[in-house]
Amino acid sequence: MTPRRSGVLREEGARGAVVAAVSSIVVIAALAALVVASPNWPKVRAQFFDWTAFRESWPSVLHGFWTDIEMFAISMVTIPLLGMILAVARSFRGPAFFPVRALAIVFIDVMRGIPLILLILLLGFGVPALQIPGLPNDALFWGLVALTMSYGSYTAEIFRSGIEAVPESQRASARAIGLTQWQALRFAILPQALRNVVPAFMNTVVSLQKDVALISVLGVREAVREAQVITARTFNYTSYVAATALFLLVSIPLVRVVDAITQRDRERRSRVPA
Repeated sequence: MTPRRSGVLREEGARGAVVAAVSSIVVIAALAALVVASPNWPKVRAQFFDWTAFRESWPSVLHGFWTDIEMFAISMVTIPLLGMILAVARSFRGPAFFPVRALAIVFIDVMRGIPLILLILLLGFGVPALQIPGLPNDALFWGLVALTMSYGSYTAEIFRSGIEAVPESQRASARAIGLTQWQALRFAILPQALRNVVPAFMNTVVSLQKDVALISVLGVREAVREAQVITARTFNYTSYVAATALFLLVSIPLVRVVDAITQRDRERRSRVPA
């Protein structure tokens, strides 16, 4: 690309960014004016945007939000681990591995067919009610198990798509030099597959960061549950706005990181010769 052509493209990109920014500001300003001009805006402002209520609820909601962060951190270990196990189980070839593949397929299909909120309720209330010796009765534990089982199934399909995207010749070449099926998968297939699925997996991470709040239905005192308790006591919904602000403080930078990773992956692929 010539320097002149590159300069023209940069100028067009800058012009487009300015137009997009101005358009966004105009739309947001129009929506804000519409909301403020509505007849019930004073009542809504008092119920949802009360600064005093915000300051009073902030410490409790923030304390609960650290529980969300802890659940997210634990899930970021357990979910990829389960997803990789299921994806590898589905990727083994040959009749000897049919039972393993069948179990993985049934597990993935069942978990993907159950709504996450329902799975959390079933495990969080059902398993402790059985009073099985040796099993924990903690609602937080079973909420994390439900998250892992549900998201692990979706992650398994992401990993499996990456494995299947690797050319069959790579597997054949690995077997030709004497590697076993497991060695070929570990040293030749998985490294390439994981690079292919990073953008898709990162989008799952963004969804997970928000869905950890669903465990609040079990009574776990995380941010949303703390906001519910405060609202039930004060009949003011500003605590929900405080919880929303905390999730946005994490999710927006995370989305930007995901977009940057996706863009870098797109550029990497464009440099690879066809």
